[in-house]
Amino acid sequence: MRTSIATVCLSGGLVQKMYAAAEAGFDAIEIFEPDLIAAPQSPEEIRALADRLGLTLDLYQPFRDAEGVDETTFQDVLHRAEAKFRLMNRLGIDLMLVCSNVGTATVDDDEVSAGQLRRLGALAATYDIRLAYEALAWGRFVDDYRRSWRIVELADHPNVGICLDSFHILSRGHDPKQIEEIPAEKIFFLQLADAPALSMDVLSWSRHHRLFPGEGSFDLPAFLGHVMRAGYDGPLSLEVFNDTFRQTDPVRTARQAQRSLRWLADRTADLLGEEADSSLPRLPEMAAPEAFDFVEIKAPDTSGVEVLLEQLGFDFGGRHKSKQVRLWTWGVARVVCNDVPSASPEPRIAAVGFDVADSDPAAERAARLMAPPVHRRTYAGEQALRAFTSPDGTEVFLSHAEDWIGEFDGGVSNSGRGARIDHVNLVQPWHSFDEAVLFYTSVLSLTPQPTQEVAGPSGLVRSQVMSSPAGGVRLPLNLLPTGQLPNDQQGHAQHIALACHDIIGVVTAARERGLRPLEVPGNYYDDLVARFGLADDLVATLHELDLLYDRDADGEYLHCYTETVGEVFFELVERRERYDGYGAGNAPVRLVSQATAG
Repeated sequence: MRTSIATVCLSGGLVQKMYAAAEAGFDAIEIFEPDLIAAPQSPEEIRALADRLGLTLDLYQPFRDAEGVDETTFQDVLHRAEAKFRLMNRLGIDLMLVCSNVGTATVDDDEVSAGQLRRLGALAATYDIRLAYEALAWGRFVDDYRRSWRIVELADHPNVGICLDSFHILSRGHDPKQIEEIPAEKIFFLQLADAPALSMDVLSWSRHHRLFPGEGSFDLPAFLGHVMRAGYDGPLSLEVFNDTFRQTDPVRTARQAQRSLRWLADRTADLLGEEADSSLPRLPEMAAPEAFDFVEIKAPDTSGVEVLLEQLGFDFGGRHKSKQVRLWTWGVARVVCNDVPSASPEPRIAAVGFDVADSDPAAERAARLMAPPVHRRTYAGEQALRAFTSPDGTEVFLSHAEDWIGEFDGGVSNSGRGARIDHVNLVQPWHSFDEAVLFYTSVLSLTPQPTQEVAGPSGLVRSQVMSSPAGGVRLPLNLLPTGQLPNDQQGHAQHIALACHDIIGVVTAARERGLRPLEVPGNYYDDLVARFGLADDLVATLHELDLLYDRDADGEYLHCYTETVGEVFFELVERRERYDGYGAGNAPVRLVSQATAG
């Protein structure tokens, strides 16, 4: 499988983008014309650099407003095109992207458009250049790939073919199945992009909100499956216009892009089964982890967290034989406190362990997807845990408690009764939210759930849950409102949710041990009566214990929150019957209470 990326996907100058693409393992690039125009290097220097980096220059784009025009205008088109063909010869590029007309089109006639593409193709042939005609989703007359293909058929010129772009096809809701009817030799190029499900004009959607495969809502494995069934054997190329990607480190973004293509190829090969082309590389198989193994909290001093753990009902599980690490357990919930002098001054969630039966294929999959490995000193007799770093810096461990728990001495024996980790909520930096969705989808085989927005005191909080099929692993990712102050620890706090069977009894006992849950305003309980019609004595108990309540058609959800220590707080939850949510309606109350606490 050859992979390519359009330079428009990356930040920086053209040379910087080329180095980033090569470092991430891409075979080729599409040169976006504005990047070349702004580059101080000559076309010959760009061509030579590509050779040194092992990159081929596969496409020059875009050539706009080429067809569906009157004859006088078309003479100007030919003049522009010939200048570009000469430039492409200097670059060593033999394929140009020709977009359907959005600006100067005045003739809505397939025969006219085909005739003009035929004449343009004849001129291109004199320069050994081919043209890939693409239906833009906002084209004035041609906005459907099926119509662009009819026009290419009518043009009937060997140097004129079609470019298929997943965004332009899927954003318009067009059925991609008819791609399979296009002869493979006439599919000159393929461009891939994902996107979130948005309700807005398609041009703005395209220019600002495209994503890499696996980060949005499009069914790209199915789309690519149709293309592969047609016999396409060219590069899988990414063309993603995104405001965030144009502001972030190009090397990191290029790796993210390469990860998305490797994930997409694997998913498509899985979908095609025996039909799969051998050029689609497979990743080592990994079933999504079905439970959390542990959560690690790190700081120079984690004693405040340990006080909170003891109040909640955790038992001291022992000290590590060789590290300044202590284990706390409550049933199958395990929290590791790591005192590291060089760590961030406030306690924070530093690592999450996922319970996997066999870490070897999971680690190999992570390596193939370019997840940065974590290196920790391991002494003789200690388990060497496989780990890598997620986009927000949280370390991800592939582990199993039976393999490492024996390294802790002096703790209380755990009976196995008590709590389990229900979910771990991780706040994401503004620039890595979409990358995190792709990371957990591809590396851990978790499934992204629909995005939700929750009102907070500083604006809307975007939340998306990554989960395992049976719900044993739930990983909500939150994106704070733009402009959240970096030193606002309440806003940036992350939390660990612990599931128990009798939350009223658990919280009552915890309060007797000194726990003071996050205070909930009385107005909330008045509203509970109005919304759910709960019995007065239940509402009184909830109010007394600062418990929150939610209910849907499948069951009930009772929960409460602890105070925040540094950048960490805990949530106690009880899921009744088949309730599968997170009490989203209560989140604004929690956010305001945390913002005003203390």
